[in-house]
Amino acid sequence: MPAVSAVAALLLAAGCSSGAGVSPGAGGRTAPTDPAAGTTPSGRATGPVPPAKGSVKVLRTVAEGLRTPWGLAPLPDGGLLVSSRDDGTITRIDEKTGRRTELGTVSGVSPAGEGGLLGIALSPGYASDHMIYAYFTSASDNRVVRVLYDERKPAGEQLGAPDTVFKGIPKGRVHNGGRIAFGPDGMLYAGTGESGERGLAQDRKSLGGKILRLTPEGEPAPGNPFPGSPVYSQGHRNVQGLAWDDRQRLFASEFGQDTWDELNAIKPGGDYGWPRAEGRSSDAAFQNPVAQWHTDDASPSGIAYVKGVIWMAGLKGRRLWRIPLRGVQAAAAPQAFLGGQYGRLRTVVPAGGDKVWLVTSNTDGRGHPRKGDDRVLEVEVS
Repeated sequence: MPAVSAVAALLLAAGCSSGAGVSPGAGGRTAPTDPAAGTTPSGRATGPVPPAKGSVKVLRTVAEGLRTPWGLAPLPDGGLLVSSRDDGTITRIDEKTGRRTELGTVSGVSPAGEGGLLGIALSPGYASDHMIYAYFTSASDNRVVRVLYDERKPAGEQLGAPDTVFKGIPKGRVHNGGRIAFGPDGMLYAGTGESGERGLAQDRKSLGGKILRLTPEGEPAPGNPFPGSPVYSQGHRNVQGLAWDDRQRLFASEFGQDTWDELNAIKPGGDYGWPRAEGRSSDAAFQNPVAQWHTDDASPSGIAYVKGVIWMAGLKGRRLWRIPLRGVQAAAAPQAFLGGQYGRLRTVVPAGGDKVWLVTSNTDGRGHPRKGDDRVLEVEVS
């Protein structure tokens, strides 16, 4: 097990609201913007730093009674799209009334274990093309497709046939990754898992245990660190969250095994260590995490960036983590909120201003559903 740094010990002594051990690290910086953006030549971050302590207030339950919700994508004209992992459906939720409309089923989804219909994202040209991108587990692999959303058609029939954008990502009962997002550069990023085959994370020819960077048509994106390859970073166990800060630097969350979960700042071509390292490592070949958690305290899923802070949803940890940033480093000890109040937390997405949308995940086979599960919550954060 990697040694815990003295910095981690100091943070633990300072204390998190959950009592979990965390440690900031010197994670890598992202491209295609200048990797050193927001830092001085000495490597120290510049710009305003958010307060060390924040607050969380659940304003309301937007919707309830959802089955295995996974991904969430806000529509530009209002409404929230939510994917169901096990049902393979996409549902539109009116964020004002909570009214739900099932758009239809994404054909080809083969749910099992942690696989199924996972992340969703809107096309960069959604205003004109009305395309929804989806990452799902098929009978043979994990893949990314795009489907036309035609709201003029009857409910249940509003999704077109899937157009496969990218395929061949290894599948398994566990570690299917699944988070997708379009970056500030207009490229499609996909977090994958190593499907339980640990060695795939270090095999650059494999798509497992990676962050991929693609054009909207599914080709390796221009400027990728390995010419002709979709691989953007490697050495990941199971990437679950993707988010960019206001300087276009990419952050990602991932599950550890038995010791450390991670929040990483992603450097193009960076190696994040799995399975040779879990959490912080003294091996200079690997990028160290911005912060790490014991797996019982986090099992991180989705992340969102809001005004200098990464907000991270915890599954097994059943709490919402606040990680204030200074550049690509943690500015203070991560702080936990909502411990156990809403059970497992799957996805967190910016909702504008000081608010986020938060999706619970108690019907996924590993939670303990209560009346009303699963839910979408509107949360005020600072």
